Formats: sequence, structure tokens, C-alpha cells
Amino acid sequence: MAPSRRAGGAKSAPRPRAAVAVQYAASGDDLPARPLLRRWVRAALGADVTALSVLLRFVEATESRALNRQYRDRDRPTNVLAFVYDDVGGAEGPMLSGDIILCAPVLRREAAKQGKSLAAHCAHLVVHGMLHLQGHDHDRADTAVQMEARETAILARLGFGNPYLMGPGSRTSPSRRASR
Repeated sequence: MAPSRRAGGAKSAPRPRAAVAVQYAASGDDLPARPLLRRWVRAALGADVTALSVLLRFVEATESRALNRQYRDRDRPTNVLAFVYDDVGGAEGPMLSGDIILCAPVLRREAAKQGKSLAAHCAHLVVHGMLHLQGHDHDRADTAVQMEARETAILARLGFGNPYLMGPGSRTSPSRRASR
């Protein structure tokens, strides 16, 4: 794939081959549209990703709780779960493959509590899930700071504010940050 040209003749990196499937297994017409979700996925890609196959699935609390219990030993629904599959390399480089499960009722409740739009919260957690698929984590304080900085920068490029601010000047507590 040849690099594309930006305005002024500068070359940009080629866009990765992308297959992003979106499933709406949750009720409601307030969830972001597929084109927006795909844009958020692409914005979170690392420079080394040359191809991806990602499923974004919006679910109800029952499905989220079952998956969280099965894979994380936590018997409650959670906002986001990310399942990475073995990276597959090809002639063009690594392929990122995985599923991101988003629990619509939890997202709605958190967005309202944090005083932000559902779209802003969904954008944050799509980016968050994409970073998990690429190996980023927040289990330790140092990696949490790095991941938050990366999320905030990506979301700023997408036109969203800092996701860790709730209302004027307050921060979320570390124990309430997005799920792994």
C-alpha cells in the first residue's frame, strides 16, 4: 500500500487495512453510529498496526455480568471488556484482532453520573478497549498514568475533553476508572 499525500505534498503513513464489525445487542437508539465507532477505533491505533479485525459489541447487563464473571471472576456487569486474539503477522506487519464488549446500561449510568454525554463516554471506552487490545494496561500506577495520558491525547484529537474530569475540575477516583 503506497503512502498517501497530505496537503503540501508531505507523505503520511498508509492507513491500516481495517475490518471493524459493530453489533448492537442492547436496546436503545442512543448508542453511537457505526461510522463514529469506526473513527474512534482508527484513532486509537498504534503506528505499528498494519491491519485489524475488531468487533465492537454493545450488550445488556446480563451478558456483561456473565462475561465478567467467566473471564475476570467478578460477578457484576462492567463498562468495557477487551479480548485480544493472537496477533497475526502478515507481509505488511502485525494484525490486531480482538473483541471489545461495551455494556450499554453501565455506560449510560456512568455518563450521567460523570456529567458527560453518552457519546463522549463511549468514545473514551472504545479508545480504552483499543489500547488494551494493543497491550496497554493500568494495573500499576506508572502504567495507569501512561495509559490515561495516551487516552486523553487520542480523545483530544477527536474533539473530546479529558475523560478523567467529572464536571468542573474534579477527577474520578482511581477505583472508579474504566474496567480492564
